[in-house]
Amino acid sequence: MANALQELVKSRLEQQGWSYGDVARRGGIPRSTVHHLATAGRLTRMPQQATLEGLARGLELPLDTVRRAAAEACGIHLYFEETPGTTADPEVATLIASVQRLSPADLRHVTALVESLLRNTRTTGTDTDTGTGTGTDADTTRETGTDPATAPD
Repeated sequence: MANALQELVKSRLEQQGWSYGDVARRGGIPRSTVHHLATAGRLTRMPQQATLEGLARGLELPLDTVRRAAAEACGIHLYFEETPGTTADPEVATLIASVQRLSPADLRHVTALVESLLRNTRTTGTDTDTGTGTGTDADTTRETGTDPATAPD
């Protein structure tokens, strides 16, 4: 049975008469990534933001449509709660949805981490960079042409 992202990609390819390569060129992402997202039975984790953006460009679909299909393919149910005058942050929506899948022990660890980061932010009065300084998945995508979220485990 196809997942939501597979159905979205395959349906768009059929509608437009496009190939994986056509979508990849328009989206600026590797053909292998498009192929994997269109054929993988289940995604083990959410594709990176840059991959979702490239896929949306390549398919000529709104980013939210592609993001929701990818989330559903991973078993994550996103919700966007917008306050008037603000824009929903897709990373926050993914984080909130993913927390529900954590074990009680992991949830306690995440809570402690967030509380620590918030204390640090209040102390310094600035936003905290949570990066590790060792490179991001986006760097890996640019350097190797593969998205760690879509690479086979």
